[in-house]
Amino acid sequence: MPPIPAPSAVETLLRDALADPGTAWSLGSFGAIAEFMRDEDEPVRALSDARLGLATARGAIALTPGADLQPVAYETGFTGGYNHALALCLPVSACAMNGRSVVTELGPDRAAAREEDREAILFDLGLGLLAVDACVRASNPEAVAYLRAGVGRPVFAPDNPIGPRLVAMSPHRVFCARIGRIEVYAPIPGPGEMSSEGPHTHVLPKLLRAGRTHAATTPIPDGFVPCAGIHPPHPYKDGMGRRLRFDPARHAAFQTLLERWGDPDLLAVKRGMAPSKEVSAKHAQSARRVADLQARFLRGESVAATAGDEDETADDHA
Repeated sequence: MPPIPAPSAVETLLRDALADPGTAWSLGSFGAIAEFMRDEDEPVRALSDARLGLATARGAIALTPGADLQPVAYETGFTGGYNHALALCLPVSACAMNGRSVVTELGPDRAAAREEDREAILFDLGLGLLAVDACVRASNPEAVAYLRAGVGRPVFAPDNPIGPRLVAMSPHRVFCARIGRIEVYAPIPGPGEMSSEGPHTHVLPKLLRAGRTHAATTPIPDGFVPCAGIHPPHPYKDGMGRRLRFDPARHAAFQTLLERWGDPDLLAVKRGMAPSKEVSAKHAQSARRVADLQARFLRGESVAATAGDEDETADDHA
């Protein structure tokens, strides 16, 4: 028998992140995103097929990384704080999904992460995104009937019956990209309710109208599109954005990822060195802000939280 090939560096990165309950995941596009996270003591199920991933009672992630998957580690700085993540990118030529613009019934979800969901009916919401199909899935006959009543129309159309019933139905949300999927089983929060501390989705029509694949502050290399993201534990805040005591070990762990998967020119700017090529002024300023903030944290200084520590947009849920 030939030797089993060693896992690639990308596969090792994904497996290590999946094994860490403190790491969160996202999959989607600018204005429509699914997030998967789990508690340290939450029961976890392995997937029954060859995909990388896991499932809990609240959601699942299933990944099928190919040779063209490119992780990009980055930090974004703003007044009083910064964020960090690894974007999982594909070349523009390889990232496109179906781009449907109306609600479309797709039939049984044979690719569901859990075997018991593979007879449920999948519906593409028709958001017309480049790199993700934002879908919902239902097995309850009443919910399936309501979803079928909206087929062939834009989901946000005033006469589409899906919108008024979506929260009450709370179908599974299933966001799919070329590199895999995230599924959310938790109920959709009602008006005025906060997102739960677990798997959830955001759909923001105002941002969708911009037609972007990612925020302008995210330094994605030319020719690539971010399809998903890895969000390792942050040094000074938890998954809900609440401030924590600065953790130097978390900081060091992400700096190792940044060294391996980050843009070397932005890393040079962060270190006060000259980059090998011209970089975006916006991204360079962000890198310098991050360097200043991290130096202050490492010196033990108190850095006041600001509005910039919160998400830049208000949340609409789906």
